[in-house]
Amino acid sequence: MSAGTSDRLCTFVAGAAPDAVPAATLHAAKRVLLDAAGVMMGASGLAPEARPFLAVARAGGEGPSSILGTGAHVAPAMAALANGAMAHALDYEDAFDGTTGHPNASLVPVLLALAQSQGPVSGPRFLTALAVGCEVSCRVGLALRRQMEVGGWYPPPIQAGLGAVMGAANLLGLDARQTRDALSLMLCQVTMPGEIKHSRDTVIRAVREGFPAQAAVLSALLAREGVAGFEAPLEGKSGFYALYADGKFDPAVLTSGPGETWCIEQMTFKPWPSCRGTHPFIELALDLRARHGIAPASIAEIVVEVDDVQQMLVDPLARKQAPATVIDAKFSVPFCTAIALVRGAVTLDTFVAASLTDPAVLAVAGKVRPTVASASTRQRGSGGALTIRMTDGASYSGEVHNALGCPDRPLDDAALIAKFSDCAGRAQMPLAESEAGRMAGAIMQLETCADVGALFA
Repeated sequence: MSAGTSDRLCTFVAGAAPDAVPAATLHAAKRVLLDAAGVMMGASGLAPEARPFLAVARAGGEGPSSILGTGAHVAPAMAALANGAMAHALDYEDAFDGTTGHPNASLVPVLLALAQSQGPVSGPRFLTALAVGCEVSCRVGLALRRQMEVGGWYPPPIQAGLGAVMGAANLLGLDARQTRDALSLMLCQVTMPGEIKHSRDTVIRAVREGFPAQAAVLSALLAREGVAGFEAPLEGKSGFYALYADGKFDPAVLTSGPGETWCIEQMTFKPWPSCRGTHPFIELALDLRARHGIAPASIAEIVVEVDDVQQMLVDPLARKQAPATVIDAKFSVPFCTAIALVRGAVTLDTFVAASLTDPAVLAVAGKVRPTVASASTRQRGSGGALTIRMTDGASYSGEVHNALGCPDRPLDDAALIAKFSDCAGRAQMPLAESEAGRMAGAIMQLETCADVGALFA
């Protein structure tokens, strides 16, 4: 093989083995799996947007791979479709602040589907594939030198899909050429138009990860069967970066450092089930409400300072102040800020259809006025500033550089286990607290597991 960008990256993916992955990286991967599994289980019972995907998956017949939280077993590609749809449906999955992406929402469903259909897969092997896939997804985004949104794309599921197929290639033991083939086949399928941000009524944004997850399983299995791909799927004259970023990228980001540092150690885990960009405003609203005893009815105006990433969370303002769907409410700074101020908490029970018509919440959301930061040292996409002006003339302000849950202000293992138990208890087939605790313990000891697929059966 030549030494192009794609080949060098695929050589890393194919050669990554558990004995070369640091213990801290494997521990970070266990946290990712714990969080993702709980969120998917919770979505099986809480997310009506995912039900059509579950129905289609079941209609394909029985198979070896589980639809989490339901007791159903289907073909691996169908399980990836269903679990992928659930992975983001609650908007509660982990995030990578460096690219404002969600590298594991497609990846974990893919690896679980393959572990159950191609197993047995040991814990260390599974965690390595998870770390590798996450690494590729993050680096694909970090290498960009022109934002994909300029071309009308919605980056998170596209970048996550590329990482998912590379994690699948590692799990299946594909060689470097087969891995490149799998990446090529994935490029033939992965897409996501930015129009999902602009439609008032669509719920595609909630279930988007089902599409790349299914495609990643198919691509990896087809590559293993010998379907040839392209010589340069990433850097080619009509490859990924040419199509999605006008060829503007830094190849060194993709090829220098994988296996030496690991992006999976820099994941953010969400304390609130909404878009990461809303979190600084939720955090500030909850803090100011608690410290100053703010009465929502006495608020005159709320000024939120957003950045370019968060602009989509306030625009168009009228729609964001009165969202029509639950997923749009989770993508709304005005609505999330209002929920926090009115109810004093933001939980899985907050985002239900009835909340969309709550007059107290809508009244406060209608008082939100956004302003765009001209320059800021805050973390792009997950920092923010908030000012609440009261009818009596009082004013309360705050600023967050990077919202709670980020690597500098992390949720610890105990918090993630509690989150897992809460989510698992809301599944279509809920787990009792004791059972959820046992499963969480097994995941956090996954390096001793001989068959990861059996754990999720």
